[in-house]
Amino acid sequence: MSKATLSAPAALPPSSSTADRIELIQTFVRIVQAGSLSAAASQLGTTQPTISRRLQLLERSLGVRLLQRSTHAMKLTEDGERCYERALDLLAGWESFQFDVRGAGVEAEGSLRVVVPNAFGQRQLIAPLAEFMRRHPGITVEWLLYDRVADFIAHGIDCAIQVGEVSDPSVVAIRLAEVPRMMAIAPALLAQYPAPAHPRDLAAMPWLAIPQFYRRDVTLKNTVTGEVAEVAFQPRLSSDSLYALTNAAVEGVGLLLGSAWLLAEHMEHGRLVPLLPEWEAAPLPVSIIYPYARFYPARLRYFIDTMREAMPAAVGSAARWPAR
Repeated sequence: MSKATLSAPAALPPSSSTADRIELIQTFVRIVQAGSLSAAASQLGTTQPTISRRLQLLERSLGVRLLQRSTHAMKLTEDGERCYERALDLLAGWESFQFDVRGAGVEAEGSLRVVVPNAFGQRQLIAPLAEFMRRHPGITVEWLLYDRVADFIAHGIDCAIQVGEVSDPSVVAIRLAEVPRMMAIAPALLAQYPAPAHPRDLAAMPWLAIPQFYRRDVTLKNTVTGEVAEVAFQPRLSSDSLYALTNAAVEGVGLLLGSAWLLAEHMEHGRLVPLLPEWEAAPLPVSIIYPYARFYPARLRYFIDTMREAMPAAVGSAARWPAR
């Protein structure tokens, strides 16, 4: 056997197709982005041995070693670094090719990993999500409930819904809507204090705080006179869970400045009452964010379109104070 024959890259099995090769390359990219084979397996919904076999098959087909692995670390080889950059280009080109050839009406398929705020993700966005999945039966979704946006690359996240201002310059941010906010308090707690006539009267009351939106002070504006007031306070309870704080407000732990869509139901049933309804905090923006890329797959485009349609109604349906 000649030397050339010995050094030639091993061919893929005869049954392998272009789709198989694309899958191997997608797996390699996910391994690199996830940081380990086990993390890649978790994100792809398969096992670590399967991921390892795909990597080995890709390495044999290319005739190069792509990763150096030890018990505690993994890093790209020099060939792996070149392969990774080319793989990103290839996958973007393949997605674009499919979209262009099959047309904008292509039946989207594949998986999406989406991060959504806990409260929104359990309630307001379930109906839009269900409608999206009815429209696109070939798409599977991993619906991750985080009140903080996870690392897109390390966790294989395709996009996220974020409440509040977006400050990360490395992501694309599309504003979908704004969340009106209300101040509310349990009737029993309110009865323990003189009826407030101005925001300055609120400082002496116990407060509940959402650190990602307000910690020790809030700015309120009078919708009639335009007056602006700053209220400083010492929070009695802080949490990153809007559901937990709303339940705490109902129990009389403190007053809450929270999302109108969630508080309105408790007000309608008398569990909470409004405080100084003519004074409002600025609404919170809601955006969908995702990393910059050369090309965005159809499944992500369609999901963005669905959220753009649904979000205004999801956050605005309870924007008004309930009638009393």
